[in-house]
Formats: sequence, structure tokens, C-alpha cells
Amino acid sequence: SDNNRFRIPLSNEIVLKGHTKVVSALAVDHTGSRVLSGSYDYMVRMYDFQGMNSRLQSFRQIEPSEGHQIRNLSWSPTADRFLCVTGSAQAKIYDRDGLTLGEFVKGDMYIRDLKNTKGHITGLTCGEWHPKTKETILTSSEDGSLRIWDVNDFTTQKQVIKPKLARPGRVPVTTCAWDYDGKCIAGGIGDGSIQVWSIKPGWGSRPDIHFEKCHEDDITSLKFSADGRILLSRSFDDSLKQLFFTGTSVEKDSTTGGLLCFFDRVNLELVSKVGISPTCSVVQCSWHPKLNQIFASVGDKSQGGTHILYDPTISERGALVCVARAPRKKSVDDFVANPVIHNPHALPLFRDQPNRKRQREKVLKDPLKSHKPEMPMTGPGFGGRVGTSQGSLLTQYLLKKGGMIKETWMDEDPREAILKYADVAAKEPKFIAPAYAETQPEPLFAKSDSEDEE
Repeated sequence: SDNNRFRIPLSNEIVLKGHTKVVSALAVDHTGSRVLSGSYDYMVRMYDFQGMNSRLQSFRQIEPSEGHQIRNLSWSPTADRFLCVTGSAQAKIYDRDGLTLGEFVKGDMYIRDLKNTKGHITGLTCGEWHPKTKETILTSSEDGSLRIWDVNDFTTQKQVIKPKLARPGRVPVTTCAWDYDGKCIAGGIGDGSIQVWSIKPGWGSRPDIHFEKCHEDDITSLKFSADGRILLSRSFDDSLKQLFFTGTSVEKDSTTGGLLCFFDRVNLELVSKVGISPTCSVVQCSWHPKLNQIFASVGDKSQGGTHILYDPTISERGALVCVARAPRKKSVDDFVANPVIHNPHALPLFRDQPNRKRQREKVLKDPLKSHKPEMPMTGPGFGGRVGTSQGSLLTQYLLKKGGMIKETWMDEDPREAILKYADVAAKEPKFIAPAYAETQPEPLFAKSDSEDEE
């Protein structure tokens, strides 16, 4: 009866599988038709209730930043784009179908003052899209700052917010949140404090509200109530502050698994507990207002999934749509021809895949793939190629072969060829000959012995 009073959908459950590690981020669009799940396996999976059948398979998976875990996912107000926050210093924007639209710039880590950097310099911790304005997003980072960005300009942020600290230094901002109107920003600071900034003309880094020592450990999540009067916080210190619905972790030597706990807002009493996984912790949870369905992501080092709780009587669309679509049953007349593998070593399973740098170096050394010109030859030629000696140009070679250029020196007597120019040399002496004209003896040339040879 208590569950019906609070309209908690608990009667049915489905699980969106596919991740190989814990699901750390979860986002459901405002219409309730698409679900994003991010994991420590570095992948983001996209699910579409309208296109899924009861097999519950994702229609796309992307890896935003190689080797970086997914920290948070957030849809834009119009649900045409979404923000992906990873363990890297650069957040990414994707369109509704998972195509990359841009990546925000990384700041210079050698600049000491964070207000002078163009972006975050260390890993991100959280990020959310503005609830009303589709051009604005908020991110928090381990570098100790919150930043507001314009999604149309990926080169620099609009505003840098540095929390108020007891002593100078860099304390990480572990989480951040907008209120429902986008007029306030809340940040969970590594020193256990919660700070709230009101967005107004001339506002800066000084917080309007500063709650000191709210928690004794890192603050993992912040949420505003719909009326903006209550701020919910969750921490690693096993405490819940003003929280109505949260997931729990699996402790060592514990007999209970990951739970969803529901609290009454008025007196903060426990209303209901729901066991989600006997062995895995609940990392992210969301209660979609339009669908009236509860999403909870779980997992460990070897598996990950998103549990969806719903009730056919009080829930709408979402999981109800895809569960009703049973996959096609196999017929006895179905036939699929088994492909013949002619070269098994061409498959990735049997092929050693070198890294890209070695592949590029190998391609550059290959004269065919890199279109490297052939080296010049010396000598008469080889393999149909013309050498560099005695008319190496292709035009000269072709003209000689075609008879257009005739070489007569092979048929001439060298002595007669020289004597042809004797009269010209005597009449018009050049260079050295005039200098030795007086002292040179008269040249005597031997007669041709061609007659004797005959």
C-alpha cells in the first residue's frame, strides 16, 4: 500500500546489458525514448525503446576518450545532443545519433592561476547541461574549478568558478549540479563543503551559500528539488542529507547487495527498499517523471548493466514498448549459408595487429604504397629502363631507336674527322694556338695507311 501511495513502479524489471564493467553514468532523455549508459569499460552505449525488441540490445556504442572511464552523461534540454564527461580533461558533445560534434579544449597545466587557462587541466569529475538553455553546459574537475561553456565555441570557456577554500591550494570539485531553472550552481568540494552560486549580473567566484563540513568524505552527487528549496547530497561517508531516493553500495562481508532506498521527504523516514543486485553496487539511479520508471546502473570489474523497474499499471511507454516486441521466432525453413574462409590468417583473431606508428613506417618504406619514385640508374639500362649514360632522356632514346637521330661517329675515321677542321683552325686560330705560332714546328701528319690495309 505504501508503494502504491508513492506510485513506486516495482512489479516488473528488465536489464540493459552489454557493458563489461560497472556502469558509472546514466542519462534518460526528457521524452523517455532513449537511454545512455557509460561504463568503466570506456564505452557509451545508446538504447532506443522505440527500436529495441525484447533482446534489449543497444543500437550504437562509442568510445569517447581512449583509456578514460565515463564519469557522467547529460542530455540537452531539446534532447538533440548530449554531453559526455570522461576521466580526461576534455568533455565531448555528441548529437542524438552518437556522432561527434566537438571536444572542448584542454588548458595549459603550467599556468598556476586557473582563471587564466582556457580549459580544465586535469580529469573531469562531473558535468551537466543547462536545464533551459541549449547552448550552455557546466563541468567540474579535479583541478579545483567549475567552468561554464558555450557549446558553439569549443576553444575557451565562458566562466571560471573557483570555490572558497580555508587555505590556498587546489582541492578537487567532485560533483556539480544546476537547479531546475538554471539560476543556481552547486558544487561538492573535496574538503567536504557544498557551495552554491547564484547566476546574476556581475557574479564571480565568491559563493552565495557556503555549507562547511557537510560530509566527512567526497561528495558523489548533488540534486536540487523541483521547487529549488531543497538540495540533496550523497557522500562516501555513508550518510544521506535530505535524500529521498538513492542507491547503496555493497560492503565487504555484507549479506545484502545493492539496494534502492526510498525516503519520505517530510520526516525522512525509510519508505521502501528494493534489492537490485545481490553482488553489485548501485552506482547511478534516475526516476523518470514521464515514464514513471526507475533506472539503476550496477556492475563490477567483470560485468555491468542498467536495471529498469516499471509497473504496467502505472508506468507508460519506455520499457513497456520494447518488452512487448518479441524477437522473430526461427522457422524450420530458415537457411543461412556458412561462409567459406579461404584465408583464415586475414581475420583479426589470427593477425598480429601492429600499432599505427609502425604501420605508417612500414607503408613509407613500401615504394608501391607510398608512390616513391624509382631511383636513377647508371649504365646502359636494366629491366626495360634506360640508363644515364649517352643520352639517358627517354626522348633521346626513342628518337635514336626510331632513326630520327643518327650517330655517325661509329662509321668515321677519327683522324679524318679531326683534319676536316684543319683549314678552319689555320685561318681562325683561337685560344692557345696563336701564342705558340712562332715557336711551334710545322706539323707533319702521316699519310693514311688505308691503302696498305686494303
